[in-house]
Amino acid sequence: MTEATGPRLVVGALIRDPDDRIFVQRRSAGRRLFPHCWDVVGGAVEKGESLLDALRREIAEETGWRLRRVLARVSHKEWTADGMRHIESDYVVEVDGDLSSPELERDKHTEFAWIAAEEASLLDENAQRSGSTFIKDVVTAAHVWLADTSGKSRGAL
Repeated sequence: MTEATGPRLVVGALIRDPDDRIFVQRRSAGRRLFPHCWDVVGGAVEKGESLLDALRREIAEETGWRLRRVLARVSHKEWTADGMRHIESDYVVEVDGDLSSPELERDKHTEFAWIAAEEASLLDENAQRSGSTFIKDVVTAAHVWLADTSGKSRGAL
């Protein structure tokens, strides 16, 4: 997609576990964009696909899990990489599957971690590698939303 056809739409899944930790995975060193950086599950919305369909597909492709429900959109930002504008929407979600054993795409992601709010500093290494705090910012936004809704009924969107 070129700039003439508009920005690329991107979705991110901030997958939470029962302890309100957020799933992150490390991009492989061979990736063109953001090599060896921590990332959330997600990617580009394909032609004719809704944001929800893209979330569902990306979660299945990158982890083998199934989207159970979307809890909240916590980030909607524009960013540029390789001269292309991206508009990214990031959602706190719950999934079904074995949370201890994601089926990572090993050529794209080499490891994973579950990040509690007090462990978000792990993501600071992205700023050292890529100059970006984007992933830490969206993971933090998810933790803030989870803390703000703690004890309240969480309804699906």
